[in-house]
Amino acid sequence: MYILISKLRKDVEMKNIENKKEVKALMNVKKVDIIKYLHIAIIIIGSIFVLFPCFHTTLWFDESYSVAIASHPINEIWTIGSHDVHPVLYYIMLHILGIFTNGSILSYRIFSAIPLIILGILGFTHIKKDFGEKVGLIFSFLILFMPVTFVYGGEIRMYTWGMFFITLTAMYAYRIYKSGVSKKNWIIFSIFSLSAAYTHYYGLIAAFVLNISLFLYFLINNVKQRNYEVKYIKYSINLKYSIISAIIQIILYIPWIGAFLSQYSSVSQGFWIKTINIVEMFDFQFTGNLDTRIYITKGISYIFSLIMCIYMIYLFSKHFKEVKPARIAIRTYFLIIILLALISIFTTILYARYLLIITGIFLFALAYVMSKDKSKIRIAIICILIVAMSTAINIDLIKTNYDESNSKPMEYIREDIKPDDIILIDNNGSGFVVAAQFRENKLYFWDRMNWNVEEAYKAYGKTIYNLDNLKDYKGRIWIIGAWKDGFAEEAMKNLGGDIDILKSEYFGTKYREYQYVITLIERK
Repeated sequence: MYILISKLRKDVEMKNIENKKEVKALMNVKKVDIIKYLHIAIIIIGSIFVLFPCFHTTLWFDESYSVAIASHPINEIWTIGSHDVHPVLYYIMLHILGIFTNGSILSYRIFSAIPLIILGILGFTHIKKDFGEKVGLIFSFLILFMPVTFVYGGEIRMYTWGMFFITLTAMYAYRIYKSGVSKKNWIIFSIFSLSAAYTHYYGLIAAFVLNISLFLYFLINNVKQRNYEVKYIKYSINLKYSIISAIIQIILYIPWIGAFLSQYSSVSQGFWIKTINIVEMFDFQFTGNLDTRIYITKGISYIFSLIMCIYMIYLFSKHFKEVKPARIAIRTYFLIIILLALISIFTTILYARYLLIITGIFLFALAYVMSKDKSKIRIAIICILIVAMSTAINIDLIKTNYDESNSKPMEYIREDIKPDDIILIDNNGSGFVVAAQFRENKLYFWDRMNWNVEEAYKAYGKTIYNLDNLKDYKGRIWIIGAWKDGFAEEAMKNLGGDIDILKSEYFGTKYREYQYVITLIERK
């Protein structure tokens, strides 16, 4: 009887244990599902958040160049772009997009948000698979909500695509480093590495650092592991692949080497980046603030950046041994910056805005160390702080980008412009904005400040150094200046002859606070 009771008690205990395990398993499944659906929600809401300020067609100077050069055939993009200060892959991508969208400025702007959205999705797929659900979740959140990324998500420039290519290059570099031997990983790594190099020169430097890091890692371990056959084969084959990958990338980059050397020479003679601003670079990586574009008041932005930096340092110091992937990422990030700083000894190329190209690596490091924070309250406070900053900036962007004043200058021209009219601009940015939006009309850029950019500015039209080129012209001319610059008066004085002023109007806009004095004359 005693034995029977003991057996029954054990059966009950075992049943209770099994029930507890089932309950625990069900709780874990529920927990995983909550994180999964939260991750999907963050991607959807974040994508909408990034797109909110994008639905407008107003341009500023740099964007106007992207739009103007993309309107040319690919062979001309290559030739003209070789005299610019960036490689041309992004412009070629815009050109291809323009074929399907009829050169829509709106499509170009949304195109810049796409890489951020894809990176957010990759947090759910690649990052989650490689580093765990929590890291993937935080990475997607940071990519879509960190101010530094989304303020450029609607800019018609190459920065978000450069960041996309380098982040993917780094992602596959890590997969190669961690896995055995994978031709697929090497092929994907090489494609993104070369794409980054053809998109931005920071991409070139970053790709170089990632390629050389893999090469040195496999070379060193190839020597160390000679006595361990299995490990040796892994390092030996990957070393071979790293050399093959590098050779192929160099061969495919050779067509651009001449342009690169020419651009480097022109930059060394006095590019517009004159000084290195360390404070601005620090603030930019968290808020996107620049001296030329303040998205959030500097005092607030500095406090926010400092809080984020202290939080990041605290997590690194507390969990240093547990965060090897983050250590590799942040080491790579600073190695790229150090290399850029060394190059800047000879030619100043270290500039805050260009750091966006490597921001994906930086945000991954932050996401990884945040995933180790045991305090849910602290993580929640940091995330709320990020969303609050981003929301304030986004509200300001929406107000600015959709202000009705932005469309008035182009409407003023559009209601009266004729196919045979010509457009005359000078070095003021307002003129280039007009030139990019009225590409069917012949343009003359009067380079009064001697920028010496004739070849690069063929993207817009013809560069002239005086108005003798127009001395025999009879017809209508749109003269585009800015407030109080007196450009229209000087142009008419230099043109001479019998001139009628058909209309003239001043416009002030919210977008980048651009100002336009638009004067239509007829020379008889």
